[in-house]
Amino acid sequence: MFVTPEGKEIFIVDGHTHFWDGSPANQSNIHGKQFIECFFAYHNALSPADKLWPKEKFEKYSADDLYRDLFIDGPDDVAIVQSTYLKDFYKTGFNTIERNAGVAARYPERFIVNGAFDPRDGEKALEYIHYMKETYNIQGVKLYTAEWNGASRGWRLNDPEAYKCFELCEKLGIRNMHVHKGPTIIPLSKDAFDVHDVDYAATDFPNLNWVVEHCGQPRIDDFCWIAVQEANVYGGLAVVLPFIHSRPRYFAEIMGELLFWLGEDRILFGSDYAIWTPRWLVEKFWNFELPEDVKQERGIDLTPAIKEKILGLNAAKLYGIDIAAKKAALAASPLAVAAE
Repeated sequence: MFVTPEGKEIFIVDGHTHFWDGSPANQSNIHGKQFIECFFAYHNALSPADKLWPKEKFEKYSADDLYRDLFIDGPDDVAIVQSTYLKDFYKTGFNTIERNAGVAARYPERFIVNGAFDPRDGEKALEYIHYMKETYNIQGVKLYTAEWNGASRGWRLNDPEAYKCFELCEKLGIRNMHVHKGPTIIPLSKDAFDVHDVDYAATDFPNLNWVVEHCGQPRIDDFCWIAVQEANVYGGLAVVLPFIHSRPRYFAEIMGELLFWLGEDRILFGSDYAIWTPRWLVEKFWNFELPEDVKQERGIDLTPAIKEKILGLNAAKLYGIDIAAKKAALAASPLAVAAE
């Protein structure tokens, strides 16, 4: 729970979290080592000094660490935990739905588990989508278009095999497509995260919600020009938000563009845990004010009401969260870490 300095409770939905295992024991090859070390470099470069983790914890943290950082020490009310498999790099996968569902089963009121699929798997991808819906009743998926799959080093949202998967998702009621379109991670290809295929998929599947994680960064302009004409495209602030600490002017410019082009109803908070923990992000965001020139040039502002939408209300709409009912359920389920 987050309470403002004025005493108002703000409902927080953290739209982008992970429960990964990037430890050396799980790394299949040099690429697994490169990938988690690139994450760790982002963590070190953009975090406040007092929020830095030792590398060993960053590579593999416990379910209790996750729960404590999000909900006890952290301000989150609900967290959407995203799945990213990377089985070419990690023996048991980096962040699979089974691993995520295991922690969510301990705290069912707190987590929403999203799945993942790879359309390059053909019929097996369609079978897997059925499996995830039947087993976990997923509402969304994380799509990682730069993931390696044998000799292939990426895919596009408008590939024919991808469209078959989206057709099935729409049929099954899996409506929230979280697409990584942001900074590259070694050894993945930067080009495979290009945003232009979002335009095709959003147009051809208007009943699906396309949450572009990381807002296309560093392709903010391209993303905004797509999102302004596609009403079912949303911007996820994971990776964007940490610049509020390290480069606040840069963050202000990005927020100005997002508010101008997308508006206040299509921007979602995400901490990108465990690259960053949500407490300091939420606190800095709540206290952040856009510079006057950014507001005047674009005719926008970042008011408390808009911040409240971004921090939780917008995601609650996408996932059908009844906030009053959820608050009552959380009140009946006291915070506690199992190991304690």
